Parts: sequence; C-alpha cells; structure tokens
Amino acid sequence: MELMPVDSHDRFDDKTEESCEFHVAGVVVYARIEALDRVMQTLAAMPGAQVHGSSVDGKLVVTLEGDSSSRVADQLHAVQSIPDVVSIALVYQHHEHADSLSEDIADETDSSRVH
Repeated sequence: MELMPVDSHDRFDDKTEESCEFHVAGVVVYARIEALDRVMQTLAAMPGAQVHGSSVDGKLVVTLEGDSSSRVADQLHAVQSIPDVVSIALVYQHHEHADSLSEDIADETDSSRVH
C-alpha cells in the first residue's frame, strides 16, 4: 500500500472552487511603539485585514476575514511574522455559511415593537 502525502489545509477548506463560508477573527496586535505606523501600513495592505484602532502604547485592534479557517490561520501567521510585531492575541473568532450574510435582519430599534 502506497501512502499519499496529506495536505493539512484540506481538512479545513471547502472542497469546492469557491468556499461557502465566511470567517472573521478579532485580534489584538502588540507592536513596538517606534514602528507602530509601519506595522499599521503593513496590516492595512494585507488582503482580508483591517485595522480598526490603535493606542499610543503599541496595541492595534485588527480583524481578519477569509473564506476558511486555514486562510485565517495563515493570516495570523503572517501578522506574527511582520517585523516589529511583538505578539498577537486572538480574542474572537466566528464563522458561518456565506448564504446567511444575505438574509434580512429584523430592525430591533423599531419603536413600534418595544413594549
């Protein structure tokens, strides 16, 4: 019996050409203060990454989006490998089927529905 190499990404990825999932991760990135602007620019240039805020002590609030858990994991590794990134902390992760993103959401602020 011949053993075939296993691609670990296959375990997590959708087998179709286009994934039917949406993944988002909330991450706190700790960067060296003197390199904060450069780290922010590098993050902003990454596909699927968005910087939402920063502090003077080097903390950045970032979201990473992708179509599979392995893509988000790859993004986490890429963020960690940016020069002058001291550490990262995954604080939130969520995924759902992409079809649910097009569903209507009830307006909970509608005052006629408040009792």
